[in-house]
Amino acid sequence: MIHRYHLDDWYIVIDTCSGSVHVVDEIAYEIIGCYEQKSREEIVAEMAARFGEDPAEIGECWEQVTALKEQGTLFSPDVFEPMAGELKQKTAGVVKALCLHVAHTCNLNCAYCFASQGKYHGDRAVMSYEVGKQALDFLVAHSGTRRNLEVDFFGGEPLMNFDVVKQLVAYARGIEKEKNKNFRFTLTTNGMLIDDDVIDFANREMSNVVLSLDGRKEIHDRCRVDYAGNGSWERIVPKFQKLVKAREGKNYYMRGTFTHANPDFLEDIKTMLDLGFTELSMEPVVCAENDPAALTQEDLPVVLKQYEDLARLMLQRKREGRPFTFYHYMLDLSGGPCIYKRISGCGSGTEYMAVTPWGDLYPCHQFVGEEAFRLGDVWQGVTNTAVQQEFASCNVYAREECRDCWAKLYCSGGCAANAYHATGSVRGVYKYGCELFRKRMECAIMLQAAMQADEEEQDGNADL
Repeated sequence: MIHRYHLDDWYIVIDTCSGSVHVVDEIAYEIIGCYEQKSREEIVAEMAARFGEDPAEIGECWEQVTALKEQGTLFSPDVFEPMAGELKQKTAGVVKALCLHVAHTCNLNCAYCFASQGKYHGDRAVMSYEVGKQALDFLVAHSGTRRNLEVDFFGGEPLMNFDVVKQLVAYARGIEKEKNKNFRFTLTTNGMLIDDDVIDFANREMSNVVLSLDGRKEIHDRCRVDYAGNGSWERIVPKFQKLVKAREGKNYYMRGTFTHANPDFLEDIKTMLDLGFTELSMEPVVCAENDPAALTQEDLPVVLKQYEDLARLMLQRKREGRPFTFYHYMLDLSGGPCIYKRISGCGSGTEYMAVTPWGDLYPCHQFVGEEAFRLGDVWQGVTNTAVQQEFASCNVYAREECRDCWAKLYCSGGCAANAYHATGSVRGVYKYGCELFRKRMECAIMLQAAMQADEEEQDGNADL
């Protein structure tokens, strides 16, 4: 399976199953497009007439395309489906990451919050040290031979239970050597409670900090308000700037959400850049279709163009020596995720779980509060094995709609929670999200091609 697209001056061909990306000229692009439908003679005649080129040169190009096919980097067969289930079963029972919901309460009242303003459709609560400690013990006990373990302090707003966060980190650090484990912690916060103590602690103990900011003040304050209805932008931006400066601009992400109110989210990214933030992410809102914040079909062309313009802005700033990172455009085309990850996906419900303040286990933070998806608890472990098995078998080949999609080994079948909320099944497909993902991949690959070309040109000039 191949995918061809033309963006700006780039003609790009992706070979899905080998992972190869070919940057070609227009003639090769068109030859590849009809290579499997027409004979060599037909292609040479057609292209020679169309482009006014010597048939011998067209023939040589055809031979080069044939060589790529013979090398297995073009029109390669899909050999991964038979191993999809086997690969995931090999890691059955091994947990590598937990999302600790240390606070099911929040000091903001964000209109689009998927977690019902931090309550997750239930009661407000905070996690006790005893529950959190048991969660960490559960993680260690079920991590097998894995040494590196991930823990995300999440909410609601986790800084509303900051003392317990500090106690849990201290406990984890105290058992690392004995258990031969290495904990990597992440803190996700709306910023309202950031102070010098939080900054010092985060810089010392957090491998990553995720900061919630929606960009432009008027956009951010439209949804991210306190319980009095007041916007939070002016209160949190200086705190974010201080924290990021203290972290020397590294190991953080400024995470925004775009909605029907701002499908032109590139303007929000520009605002973040103007504020001095360079590690950025903008996510499409997750909400019901009838929610006023929901993205519409009318928004789709606007959003798709934003992704293209974002790639152009990133390339421009890279050339100017002012680069920035966009989470969804981070690609390693020479290596990237192993085939296990490409087939199996995020590992929700198997390798990754969320823990409520009461110690209940759920497949991920977006399923918390959906009682049918409760897996068990941190004392008894996973007892709802039927649901866990449903997630264990939920790979890219479990979704019929994914089989003929060129991007399937980039998205690995997409988000199970988005699929469930869109279709009622974790094996469904959130089609709107698929449109956005495919465009992001096209833009990210084009950006990588352009930056690599720039590097090769600079290297060439250096040799002169």
